[in-house]
Order: sequence, then structure tokens, then C-alpha cells
Amino acid sequence: MLDAFIIEEIKRRERNREERERPALEIPLPMPEERPRRRSDTEDDEKPQRGVIVIDMLG
Repeated sequence: MLDAFIIEEIKRRERNREERERPALEIPLPMPEERPRRRSDTEDDEKPQRGVIVIDMLG
């Protein structure tokens, strides 16, 4: 019979290995503009487009 500490250590190592083997995707970050844009009078009246992005992290 294995000691409880050894069993927990084996489980912990298995979880760590599964996390490392999980596929990952790196999302590139947009480059910041060097100077902020000035808003014109027409841009003030327009509302920015908005949306929702759903990312499924479970499967």
C-alpha cells in the first residue's frame, strides 16, 4: 500500500503534465499607434461598433 503523500504527489504530477500538454494559442497584440488620433467633428457623432466574443475554454 502506498503512502497517502505518494498518491497525492502522483496525482499532482499527472495534473501538471496534462496542463503542459494542453494545446495553446498565442494571440498577437496590436501595435500601439505612436500618436493618438485626433477626433474630428464627424467621429464624435458616430458610435463605435460593439460585439461579443465567446471563447470556450472547456473543450
